[in-house]
Amino acid sequence: MASSMRSLFSDHSRYVDCFRRFLSNSTEHQCMQEFMDKKLPGIIARIGDTKSEIKILSIGGGAGEIDLRILSKVQDQHPGVRINNEVVEPSAEQITKYKELVAKTSNLENIKFTWHKETSSEYQNRMMEKKEIQKYDFIHMIQMLYYVEDIPATLKFFHSLLATSAKILIVLVSGTSGWDKLWKKYGSRLPRDDLCQYVTSSHVTQMLDKLGIKYECYDLQSTMDVSDCFIDGSENGDLLWDFLTETCHFNKTAPPDLKAEIMKDLQEPEFSVKKEGKVLFNNNLSFIVAEA
Repeated sequence: MASSMRSLFSDHSRYVDCFRRFLSNSTEHQCMQEFMDKKLPGIIARIGDTKSEIKILSIGGGAGEIDLRILSKVQDQHPGVRINNEVVEPSAEQITKYKELVAKTSNLENIKFTWHKETSSEYQNRMMEKKEIQKYDFIHMIQMLYYVEDIPATLKFFHSLLATSAKILIVLVSGTSGWDKLWKKYGSRLPRDDLCQYVTSSHVTQMLDKLGIKYECYDLQSTMDVSDCFIDGSENGDLLWDFLTETCHFNKTAPPDLKAEIMKDLQEPEFSVKKEGKVLFNNNLSFIVAEA
């Protein structure tokens, strides 16, 4: 039976639908906004000191919503300074959305945008071949390390691109999140895909320690409302199941015992909290800031 389960990443449009449902059912973006408002200004305060241009590299910039929020904070901290914003993003669809967002956003006159349709490892290989390494003042890798084959090599490479007093921001799920418990307990029984790794902030901070890279880690609370997963026939629930398990049509294809086990666990305190009749899955995020 399990062999009929297939990875969610094998169906790109289904994945995009699931991801959108995840965003509308979670506090992911609110959590990011809280970080941008409270912590980011202090982190980027010194990155452009004495420079006429600030160079930023966005790895996995997606459709640009979070990137533009970051750029707005950089403009606030460094008014009038030119910004060169390079984006590495493998999805043509996402790049189109990003360009549309830029076109309708005001106050971007001092920012030059360049998009590279490639994965982080393709970008890395292209830079290594060129032998002329471009340095950046701020690099951010938001929710993308799951899709990288060799994470330590990726961290080491992008850290080597930091200019003096530059910083890297890495955002991914926390080692204290429900994702960590879910992946540890059920990862081996779910369809794996070469495109995705079960990695949390605990793994990344261990890698940074081994590489001797200095960092600070901030954990912020976030939840995902999974109540619809307990309602038979709910389309929203179906899409959330797929996102949780990274399985295409999990509800239709999963062995009943596996679904029953996960369903029971989702209601346990180490996975979720129950509040006002809702089941809120622990989607805590870690914001890791590494310095040059």
